[in-house]
Amino acid sequence: MSINSFGHLFRLTTWGESHGPAIGCVVDGCPPGLELDDTWVQRFLDLRRPGTSKNVSPRQEPDRVQILSGVYEGRTTGTPIAMTIENVDARSADYPIDAPYRPGHADFAYDAKYGLRDPRGGGRASARETAMRVAGGAVARLVIPEVEIASAVVEIGGDADESRWEAILDEARAAGDSLGAIVECIATGVPSGWGAPVYAKLDAKLAGACMGINAAKGVEIGDGFGAARLKGSENADAMRSDGRFESNHAGGISGGISTGQAIVVRVAFKPTSSIRVPVPSIDASGREMDAVTKGRHDPCVGIRGGPVVEAMVALVLADQKLLHRGQCG
Repeated sequence: MSINSFGHLFRLTTWGESHGPAIGCVVDGCPPGLELDDTWVQRFLDLRRPGTSKNVSPRQEPDRVQILSGVYEGRTTGTPIAMTIENVDARSADYPIDAPYRPGHADFAYDAKYGLRDPRGGGRASARETAMRVAGGAVARLVIPEVEIASAVVEIGGDADESRWEAILDEARAAGDSLGAIVECIATGVPSGWGAPVYAKLDAKLAGACMGINAAKGVEIGDGFGAARLKGSENADAMRSDGRFESNHAGGISGGISTGQAIVVRVAFKPTSSIRVPVPSIDASGREMDAVTKGRHDPCVGIRGGPVVEAMVALVLADQKLLHRGQCG
């Protein structure tokens, strides 16, 4: 399996499987002299970890991070930063080797490409891998202290009314089913000028980063698909002599380059594929059978998606800041 790395000057490589002994990452290209310790990274990992409520996976993983290299006396040295997290609550027996492919998951696609698959919780296709993206994103935030990144779930199961979410989640969980969600992420403080035209557009980098998150099926920047329903006069972000924009339909990016406005990204997460509802499928030999997953999974994986989206946005922006500085000073 190739392409386990992300970024150009600021680069993240992740490794490990859902039910392996550990997962980890290496951050390369981090400037020296930045204050960094386990506590800073743990702050963001705790927002993503499972087992924190009935609406997320009950798998009890403390996700305690350990920084192995790249830091001396509390500051980055400019050398690769290696971090690792032990897996302490995997139950591989929940995933028999002869189980059918889970429709909607990567089981069949991995088998078709590589001729084998790791059935234990999905291996690299598990959302467990995203913990190390969050760890890498925590380091990326140190490179862009001028930027504030925040996220929120704005829709669950097609419903934007937060007051109804608890009820529809309870219903889905009781039925052994799952729900999708939409996460919105906003980055403020990004100056104008980050990004590049044509093939290296900032919005393309953000979209690619967020589409690379497990279970992500769609990304919008600014008004996104909504812009297709507007007139040009409605979609235009009018400008004033003091540099203000009167609206932000573009989501803070025009021509692939940041405008200084807030960057707005929305990510659509599909319903978790591992469910207890029987779904027609086949096994590796082609026999038809129902797929029923007995493992512990999120009834709505999008609920824990916010910290991951934030991390990917931070990784992109840190990389783009360094690229911009290298080209334009």
